[in-house]
Amino acid sequence: MMPDNFDTLEIEKKLGYTFKDKGLLKLAFTHRSFVNENKEISSNHNERLEFLGDAILGLMVSEFLYKTLPESKEGDLSFLRANLVEASSCYQFLQMIEISEFLLMGKGEMMNQGKGRDTILADLFEAVIGAIYIDSGMDMAKEFFFSKFETKLHSLIREPSKNWKALLQDYLQKKYQKQPTYTVIDEEGPDHEKTFHIGVYLDKDVLGKGSGLSKKEAEQNAAEDALKKLSSG
Repeated sequence: MMPDNFDTLEIEKKLGYTFKDKGLLKLAFTHRSFVNENKEISSNHNERLEFLGDAILGLMVSEFLYKTLPESKEGDLSFLRANLVEASSCYQFLQMIEISEFLLMGKGEMMNQGKGRDTILADLFEAVIGAIYIDSGMDMAKEFFFSKFETKLHSLIREPSKNWKALLQDYLQKKYQKQPTYTVIDEEGPDHEKTFHIGVYLDKDVLGKGSGLSKKEAEQNAAEDALKKLSSG
């Protein structure tokens, strides 16, 4: 028996897509923690769909950028793609269609309202894309994504997040003719939801520190911290 908050018709209305296989819809919304606490209801979670959806999203965004920005170089396109498919962007996409309330999670995980929750919701978005792709193919996955988020994509392209690592590298190269190095200082949390603490160094000197739910995010935060300290020093 599904929880009372799981309303298939309402979810499909918000998605603007009707699943042929309702099991795929349920699977996309099933977090690992729900399975751990409700083995009599569900035995599978959405991480495989998330894996697939991540790849599908990357391909769709790559094609979109290739066609939208014909004069842009490969490096610029790669930077924009990374910005458009990262967890914070997926979280924004998910919030726009207001389906987070239907995610099936364990009671313990439901208490988490911090950054870890945002990552879980970003993963849900990727799982939904993966589910639509399996249910109806690439054309339908594209129709879902671009009909709802193309305007947002253009907005994110106009104002991309700063690449703090690249900025720090340029600064240190010009001033010291040296490159920074990044080292993991500490890790905490379970494997599927780990927080990384990273330091950025110039030789043996610590320039800054940062944390994040991926090494990439933590490195960017460490580089931002370093640049702010260098600019105020």
